[in-house]
Parts: sequence; structure tokens; C-alpha cells
Amino acid sequence: MKLNHKLYLYSFLARFAWFKKSYTAKIMLVAFLGTHVPLLTLLLSFVISNSYSLEMAARVMIIALLATLAGTAATLYALNHLLKPIILTSATLQNYLNTKTLPELPIEFADEAGTLMADTSQTLHKLDELIQYITNYDDLTGLPNRDLFCDRLCKILSKPENNQRLVAVFLLSIDDFTGISHGLEHEATNLLLRAVAQRLSTCMAQTDILAHLSGDEFALARTEIHSFESVIKLSQVLLSTLSKPFCVENNSICITVSIGITINGNDRNSVDQLLQQAHIALYQAKQQGRSQHQFYSLEIDAQLQERLTLENELHGALKRNEMLVYYQPLIDLHSGQVTAVEALIRWRHPTLGMISPAKFIPIAEANGAIVPIGEWVLRTACAQNRAWQLAGFTPIRMSVNLSARQFEQPYLVEVINQILEETELQASDLELEVTESFLMGNIERSIKTLKQLGELGIWLALDDFGTGYSSLSYLKRFSVNILKIDQSFVQDVMSNPDSATVTNAIIALAKSLRLSITAEGVETQEQLDYLKMQGCDEGQGYYFSRPVPADIIAPMLQKSSQQIETIAV
Repeated sequence: MKLNHKLYLYSFLARFAWFKKSYTAKIMLVAFLGTHVPLLTLLLSFVISNSYSLEMAARVMIIALLATLAGTAATLYALNHLLKPIILTSATLQNYLNTKTLPELPIEFADEAGTLMADTSQTLHKLDELIQYITNYDDLTGLPNRDLFCDRLCKILSKPENNQRLVAVFLLSIDDFTGISHGLEHEATNLLLRAVAQRLSTCMAQTDILAHLSGDEFALARTEIHSFESVIKLSQVLLSTLSKPFCVENNSICITVSIGITINGNDRNSVDQLLQQAHIALYQAKQQGRSQHQFYSLEIDAQLQERLTLENELHGALKRNEMLVYYQPLIDLHSGQVTAVEALIRWRHPTLGMISPAKFIPIAEANGAIVPIGEWVLRTACAQNRAWQLAGFTPIRMSVNLSARQFEQPYLVEVINQILEETELQASDLELEVTESFLMGNIERSIKTLKQLGELGIWLALDDFGTGYSSLSYLKRFSVNILKIDQSFVQDVMSNPDSATVTNAIIALAKSLRLSITAEGVETQEQLDYLKMQGCDEGQGYYFSRPVPADIIAPMLQKSSQQIETIAV
């Protein structure tokens, strides 16, 4: 390494053995010589001179003064240069702090100043390595973090020779990681993530890039794709590898992961775009259930954008009076009379038009908006039913769906009872529909809540029976009054023997338990005749009426009331 030219005096003195390892010795030597040169010069002048005249004295003083000035100047000059190692070291440290530029200090000197420069250089290099590691690597798993992942992948994609190269980005996330972490100690959760990282490392090719992005999310970039099938095969390998049990603190833990996959196209997507696309695909994979993989597509992106738009617009929809309640009649299959109506939520957006419940109900369930929406539907439906009664219509049941989020509310029974009091509707004129799937989430709580609702006199219907657990052992404990056959069975009852068998079994089961039975999705005369023949009590579907606003269904209720009055007379 070339020495700085300002270190020439320091380098010269370092050649002598006495001063090689002692910076103090160098300083003392220079200081000694600098301060004694004037004195030695004066003494020498007097020694060689025999005259003590005034002229001589003046000469001696002038010589001494000049010599002192010269010695002092030389001393300061020499000390300044001897301090250069310290000055340079300080400047190097300041430069590193400001620009992160690594030093080029000499390391071959053995004294204190040389050791200072060498140690400073070595320390800054190690510190820079540590900073680079902290900046670019995840401290939990030791894998590259998002920044380093993006940097490495960007360098690969930006090379001209890789212009036609296809790269696949896999984004992996542990299914229900929140639930898993709640059941483990913090350290055990960290050990699990480290184990996942280690196991993912075994699936890598030499040119792959693996990173821990955050939480339970890992990213893997395969930079050499030989075929589309190889991408699918890798996703299957990843799913299979991570599905094997992990041993954490002597406990066996089983997990599943979901994977979102995107492949860069000819438009040479940026790394940020690729990760965003992989996130979109990951979201769709999680929607499909556990241990799934999903490829990104423009259609998926459009669906997600639509969902985000609806989620934003859903906030405040009630306050803006955009929500409506439609009503669909339930018909007694033997008398043809309307025995109940089901209240169904609709969303009429000022610019997007009528939005299907199939689109916005899952969003409301996910973000919790279903709770106030469900309460509003219940209050509106109860008030409407009471209004029909006051108009002289024959009392009928008003059927309202309860969501899983609503059912979990601790004050559900109190809220429902309050709504009945506010609307002055009898509890016997209200029917609440629940699904077996969310009742099974907390069975004892479900049994208690259903019992309290039943004690109020409310009708309870088990919706979509046959599609969920269909647990006979809990059916009696749930204290419901009505079973509703899912429309998927009713629609195929004439063409699919299996659907007919399930339908017949549900009807027979309901009768044996003394429960009423309602068939959903009746659309044809043939379906109606079959259900009547099997002894089904009620039917609901487009064959009778689509869901319509209250003012449109009112004539049907009025006609039904008049027929009942005629029969009674």
C-alpha cells in the first residue's frame, strides 16, 4: 500500500530499532532535539569565543534567539508531521461516518500510532461488515432480508444477457400463524421460524435466492426455469417439505403453508411488482384453504382490486342509506300459503349499482362490518314485519340470518331482545337462521346461546344442513326448530340420485326429531312435486318469488291473508 507523503518523517524514524515500537520515543526525541538546539548552540558560541564585550554579548543573544526560533519552528514542524497518523485516523473515522467509505490506512507499523491506524482500519472493516449484515440479513433466521433479496434479484434481471430469462418468485406464508404463535412461547415461535428457514434452504438450487421478508413470510426466487412444470414441481416440494412435523423444544408441531407464485413476463417487471403479484397470488391461495399454491394472473389482480374497492366503499354504506332489505317468501307446500319471509341484505351503490351479497358479505365478515350491518337488518326486518301486522296482514315469521361474527357477540341475546321490544314484535314472529359450521366453533357457548334465544320464544333454523358437519350427536342439543335443506341438493334432486338420497334422509331425520323442514332453491314444478311427495313442509326459491322489496311482496302477503281468512270463514 502506498504511504501518504505526509508520513515521511514518521516513516524515517520508524526505521530505527529504538523508535520502531514506541511512538512516545519518537515524540521525545524530536522534542529533546528541538528544545536543546538553541542551548547547545549558545554554549558552543561561548566556548569558541574569548571575548565578553557588549558586541559579543549581543551577538550571543542574537544567535541564541535565532537558534531558539529555528529550534522551535523545527520542533513544531516535526511534531505536526508525527501527529499525522492521529490526524489521518481521526479524518478517516469522520469520513466513514459521513460517507461510509472504508479506510486505506497503513497497517505495517508496529508502534502505538501504527497500531492505532491498523486497529482503526480493521475495526471499521469489521464494523462495516456487521452493518452490512444487520442491514441485509434477518437476525432471526440468518437469511437475506427483503432489501437484499430485492437487490440480488434486481441485479440478475438488469443484466443484458438475462433479458429473456424467466424468473419465478414464490411467496410462502404459514397458515394460521397467529393461532400457532398464540399457542407457543415467544422463543418456541422463533425456533419454529428458524426451523422453517433451515428446511426451506434444503429445497434451494445453487442459483436460487431465499429470504425472510417478515413474520411468517418467506420469499424464494428461482432464477433458472427450465419449464413451467418445474415451477409447479418446486411448489409441491415446498408444500410437502414443510408439512412434515417440526420438533421444537421436544414438541412435535405440524404446519401447512400457502404459496403465491408469479413469473416475470416480457415486460421485465420490477422486483417490487413481482413481490406485489406474489402477495396477490398468496392471498388467493389462502382463500382456497390450507396448503395451497396459486399463480398470479391479471384476473386475480382484478378480483383483488375489486375487493379493495368494495371494502373501502363498504365503510359508511349504512350511514349513506345504501343498504336495502329484500324479502323472499317461504311457502307451505301443502296449502300454498305464505308462512314466512326471509330478510336478505342488498347493497345499492350510487355508481357501482346493485352489488351481489356474494361479493360484499364475505368482506363484511372479514373486517367485522357484518355486526352493525346484521343488527340493522334485524331491526329493519322486525319493524317491517310489525308494520305488516298493523296493516292487517296475517302474522308470519320473519326469518333473519345471523352471521358467525354476530353469534360470537357476548350481548347477542340482549341486543335481539331489545330490538323486539323497540319494534313491538312478538318473539314467536321472529326466526333466526344459523349455520352448523360456526356453531361447532364453540359448542358449549353455542348450546347456551341457542337455549337463551329459544327461551325467548324465537324460532331457530339450522341453515344449509347437509353441507357442513351434519352432526347428529349435536343436532338435538342445539335445540333448533327447523332444518333447511341446502339448495345444492334441491336443484339436483331430479337428476342426481345422491342429492335425492340426501334430501330424503334430511326430511326423514327432521320428522323423527319433530323438526320442521324447509327446502331452499326450489325452481321447478318437478322439484316442488318431489318435495311435497317426500313430506317437506316449506319451500323457498325462484319458483315462488325472487327476493324483492317490501312494497312488492306486500300484495302477495295480502292475498295470502285473504285466502286464510276465507278458509277460516
